[in-house]
Amino acid sequence: MPVDQQETADLFVAARGGDRPALNALVRRLTPLLWQVARSQGLDREAAVDVVQTAWLELLGSLADIHTPTALVAWLVTVTKREAWRVHRAGRSEHIEGDAVFVAMRDPRPGPADQVVDGDSRARLWAAVDELPQRCRTLLRIVAFVQRPDYAAVGEALGLPTGSIGPNRGRCLAKLRRLLMSDRTGGWK
Repeated sequence: MPVDQQETADLFVAARGGDRPALNALVRRLTPLLWQVARSQGLDREAAVDVVQTAWLELLGSLADIHTPTALVAWLVTVTKREAWRVHRAGRSEHIEGDAVFVAMRDPRPGPADQVVDGDSRARLWAAVDELPQRCRTLLRIVAFVQRPDYAAVGEALGLPTGSIGPNRGRCLAKLRRLLMSDRTGGWK
């Protein structure tokens, strides 16, 4: 999306005069552009965030020094590129021996994408459980949430003989499997 130079210049003049909403509008308008400039210089996400933030801080320190408001975008792009080059050079000169150690120390917890997929799968699983007959729903919930269910208590609660709980659980799980397999969006195997 092209940046309207005159609108940007007007926002800059207002921001220089102390109009905080105008400054916020400038940040919203130009940060995506500065982000792309920083990333195009070969920086990773974290370094690009730092570079863009530094460019905005540089602008705040130079508000009175910019005499041509229509040149603001070019000025910010130049500051962003120079800072990105500086960070890139500094990153190349930093080499920590034994980087392989850090690769082996990856966070074992699932990342955001995995959490979304797990949450979606969990929601579809429980939606399928809700389609089962009441007795199956109750039995599977007990089996899922109780570490070692007492089959005598389960049988009493469900009105089933203790010896039939295992076979009933197997039939309920088979029904649940059929429901999940019929869900084309679930990717169940």
